[in-house]
Amino acid sequence: MYKLEIELKRGHNLAIRDRGGTSDPYVKFKLGGKEVFKSKTIHKNLNPVWDEKTTLVLDTLSEPLYIKVFDYDFGLQDDFMGSAYLHLESLEQQRTIPITLPLKDPHLPDEDLGSLELNVTLTPKESPLEERRDSMQLELKTYRWKPYVNKQQQSTRLSELHRKSQLWRGIVSIALIEGRNLTPMDPNGLSDPYARFRLGHQKYKSKTVPKTLNPQWREQFDLHLYEETGEVLEITVWDRDTGRRDDFIGRCQLDLSTLAKEQTHHLELPLEETRGYVVLLVTLTASTHVSIADLSVTPLDDPQEYSEILRRYGAMKSFSKMKDVGIVQVKVMRAEGLMAADVTGKSDPFCVLELNNDRLQTHTVYKNLNPEWNKVFTFNVKDIHSVLEVTVFDEDRDRSADFLGKIAIPLLRVRNGEQKGYALKNKQLTGPTKGLLFLEIDVIYNKVKAAFRTIAPAEQKYIEEEQKVSKQLLQQNFNRVKRCIMVLLSYGTYINSCFEWESAQRSLISFVLFVVIVWNFELYMLPFALLLLLIWNYFFSLSRDPSDASVEAMFEWEDEEEDKDDKESEPKGFMDKLYAIQDVFISVQNALDEVASFEERVKNTINWTVPFLSWLAITALCFATILLYLIPLRYLVLAWGINKFTKKLRDPYMIDNNELLDFLSRVPSDVQVMQYRELKVEPGQSPNKRRRTNLS
Repeated sequence: MYKLEIELKRGHNLAIRDRGGTSDPYVKFKLGGKEVFKSKTIHKNLNPVWDEKTTLVLDTLSEPLYIKVFDYDFGLQDDFMGSAYLHLESLEQQRTIPITLPLKDPHLPDEDLGSLELNVTLTPKESPLEERRDSMQLELKTYRWKPYVNKQQQSTRLSELHRKSQLWRGIVSIALIEGRNLTPMDPNGLSDPYARFRLGHQKYKSKTVPKTLNPQWREQFDLHLYEETGEVLEITVWDRDTGRRDDFIGRCQLDLSTLAKEQTHHLELPLEETRGYVVLLVTLTASTHVSIADLSVTPLDDPQEYSEILRRYGAMKSFSKMKDVGIVQVKVMRAEGLMAADVTGKSDPFCVLELNNDRLQTHTVYKNLNPEWNKVFTFNVKDIHSVLEVTVFDEDRDRSADFLGKIAIPLLRVRNGEQKGYALKNKQLTGPTKGLLFLEIDVIYNKVKAAFRTIAPAEQKYIEEEQKVSKQLLQQNFNRVKRCIMVLLSYGTYINSCFEWESAQRSLISFVLFVVIVWNFELYMLPFALLLLLIWNYFFSLSRDPSDASVEAMFEWEDEEEDKDDKESEPKGFMDKLYAIQDVFISVQNALDEVASFEERVKNTINWTVPFLSWLAITALCFATILLYLIPLRYLVLAWGINKFTKKLRDPYMIDNNELLDFLSRVPSDVQVMQYRELKVEPGQSPNKRRRTNLS
């Protein structure tokens, strides 16, 4: 038996088969009249580059390998572009040989149809009898060196070896985002698409999105990489057809070996032999016996690399690669006192780290409530106002992972080089759960880039939990809006009391201030007054914690639980009505949340809840004050109008945005302030803190 490894490199000067003077070539390999491999299609290219590999197992070398090239035509018969034979008997064995095959047409032997470039490696493969004999010889040698081996020890070794061979060597985290411009399969010109994934023996099927050619799936799932399975992820898209067999829309493949590890890849994969794309986020994470990173050789602990990172995000690089704001390194050290999720009183914990759409994962530590991971992860920072979310799960091979705890850490609150124990919270980040998670985080960023990114639209998070109707959340948002309105009413009542002369002294002072301000008012005084308010609150904020009990007292958190017994006893007619108005409730709930969050963000900007944003507001207000003082208002309005009228002419694809709203979106609301607030650690559980020494 022989093993033939084929690498299809590229084609040169292939035949023209389309009206536009190009072709859409793909290659078929046949052996003994049976197709053994088919390449992907390269559209509109006479010099295509495939760079695809396949391996064939041969019983004999007497039959040549037949290679044919075709031009893909959607809905029509594919056009023949030439063929060639590869005679295997003439190949030198155990050596990679580059081969150039000229393509010919048997009916037109004199026509030049271009050539194919291949790399082939032919190696003899041992027969099962030879492999058995070699293994027996190895066993004899083992017994010769060790004349006595305990049978129980030998059985344990064999079972351990078998167990290791079955372990997966990596995790493939896939976020299926959307499909674009898919082929219509229904008479109405639409489709009901869903996607299927296959990696070795593992399969996954997405939900069906009805009546669309641009489905939004937004699903997250994980697959495992095993030693015996390949690294090619197969993706097929189907149209759901009730009562009949589902229609095939298209397929594509992804070679996972070409992707960098420990990095989230945003991929747009074209479907082969049809139109359309599938958009994915793919992250490869190694398992426990394939080390991710050694704590002693981390990027920020290497003096040379640390200096290079500081130079990359230094002041001199403030206006290059504006989207590359900084870098964050997270050391996941260990956890203590986790919740027991298994019936044995233990758990199989692992951590998932998420920063916007980047998602990385540690290996699993089995049967342990005090696991040690000692892994290092690095994220690129695109927005310094992002929040690092770390979730601890319990692995369950038969079901989805069980939640053990979660923390959320804003990057602007990180203290570099500090190893810290974080008390885990529940899913809503509103109350404590069992366990401590020990992390060490370092953030290096460019403040100029961070300031410019603050007034740009924030990155959309693709995978989010589906919103549900919640009576408690609806009541909470209503109370938040009511609280803000009551504050405004109290201010209005105070101002109205000045007109009523309820207090002569207060009314007289108010009248004098009103006359003086109105008589001397200039437009530049408005941002200057806000500037004074921010400065006043800055000194006031030095004496208090922005996330102290004054914010916590505004919320009374309770665990959200559904009363399932009452719902099951209700008639179906009422349930149908309830589902019909569910969207209305969600819309009202979200509207209340948006109004309350907007008012709270304005308040938190003034209250110095996030000092970086307050300093940025001061800088902008200073600039606005000087601008309004030096330049007449009519010139500023004219410049603003010209910019608004000509924006689409200068850049038709520009995404219009409101810089003020983008700025406020970075300010946390009171709910987020509460979620990001660290829980107090008991004195006995307080970890030893260490600070990194400055590198000279």
